[in-house]
Amino acid sequence: MDAYTDFAKAYSLIMQDIPYDKWEKFILKTLKKYGIRDGLVLDLGCGTGEMTRRLKNAGYDMIGVDVSAEMLLRATECDSEGILYLNQDMREFELYGTVRAIVSVCDSMNYLTENGDLLTVLKLANNYLDPGGIFIFDLKTIHFFRDVMGENTLAEDLDSVYYVWENMYDKEARLNEYDMTFFFREGDAYRKSTEIHIQRAFTLGEIKKAVRQSGMDLIDILDADTKAGVTPKSERIYVIAREHGK
Repeated sequence: MDAYTDFAKAYSLIMQDIPYDKWEKFILKTLKKYGIRDGLVLDLGCGTGEMTRRLKNAGYDMIGVDVSAEMLLRATECDSEGILYLNQDMREFELYGTVRAIVSVCDSMNYLTENGDLLTVLKLANNYLDPGGIFIFDLKTIHFFRDVMGENTLAEDLDSVYYVWENMYDKEARLNEYDMTFFFREGDAYRKSTEIHIQRAFTLGEIKKAVRQSGMDLIDILDADTKAGVTPKSERIYVIAREHGK
């Protein structure tokens, strides 16, 4: 799982169209639906801490876990008072106790590319959840990687940084590679930097099997846009699972 390095410096600019308001609304509604109106919540793959801060402002005690020290640095530069940030790989995360809920947004779980990774994280989530605790996470779909991103290349000049985002999807392995090249403006010159990110697309069968094998109960899998059932055209989905005895 590659850590974000120079991408962290430009993340907020490049990803400024992320629908955090919509995601926050869904997460808060779902948490309250299952009786979780306060208490300790873990943001897994928290990145720059945008959702972590939003949930903190909604009244939850927050922990943020991310593998990238650079992303966590950006998180702590914002209003991080009262938030515990831990620099850990989600496949090996450790907490001091249990939490009432775990959330993971912005397709952080798609970075689980190796066989067994998804099950490993779900088992850890089940272990660190309070009895009956909820795990809400999103995933980009096969349709998104294959048909929407495909072999497209994106490029944009954001004044302080110019970037080129090349996308390649392996249909057989269901692995998506992002080759990212950044040109950071530094005075009268530009500094070039490159990163490669790999994400995996999961079938619904794989998701359901991993949830079941982890010991959790699968509550629902929803289209992230419609909040209805998943269709072949769904680009992002929500998975909601519940702790079911340890």
